[in-house]
Amino acid sequence: MRVLLFKEIRGFFSSLTGYIVLIVFLIINGLFMWVFPGDLNVLDSGYASLDSLFNMAPWIFLFLVPAITMRSFAEEKRAGTMEFLFTKPLTDTQIIVAKYLGSLAVVLLSLLPCLLFYWSVSNLGNPPENLDTGGTWGAFLGLFFLAAIYVAIGLFASALTENQIIAFIVAVLLSFTVYSGFDYLSSIPGLQSFDAFILNLGINEHYKSISRGVVDSRDVIYYLATITFFTFLTKIKLQSRNW
Repeated sequence: MRVLLFKEIRGFFSSLTGYIVLIVFLIINGLFMWVFPGDLNVLDSGYASLDSLFNMAPWIFLFLVPAITMRSFAEEKRAGTMEFLFTKPLTDTQIIVAKYLGSLAVVLLSLLPCLLFYWSVSNLGNPPENLDTGGTWGAFLGLFFLAAIYVAIGLFASALTENQIIAFIVAVLLSFTVYSGFDYLSSIPGLQSFDAFILNLGINEHYKSISRGVVDSRDVIYYLATITFFTFLTKIKLQSRNW
């Protein structure tokens, strides 16, 4: 499994995909934080805060993570190497976990340079380092968990087809639905009496909760359960070849 994991990581950086994800994520966030005028601009807001980063990042990841995962199984099917992969002494679960961790590693690498944003904003404060450390690290943790769910959804979408573009589109739609679709659903007349339950089915509610700096076990359980759910769906799809 380790060999497949490192193969996946090398695959991202042997092409432009991995580098594009890192560069685009940093550039878009950097432009909104420092260049484009508006509420998201740190200098215009007058507050030493990374709220603009954590408000923008889920939407940027909504497109970048599917761009990472769309090739995971779709490319294997298109190239005809899927059957060869199944002949290896690996279970379906090990194959999924290896591809999952490989994609997640690329996402994590895109988050690490964001520590520069943390350092910059922290030192711009008056007095310096007057940043809500607990809330900031909680938001980083929430963003990582959110991206981890996106990766699980992306792998499932990639397992559905051999066309990478279709896998990308399906992953974006599913990720959007799980992130904010339940927010819209809870506002529908007739469902408002269940709004709290419906909201808790979506990522956004748990992301906002953990971003306050308090790591609630219910939020962590939600993230892990959602990742497990989509990983399980991916496994079912792979096993359908035997039906």
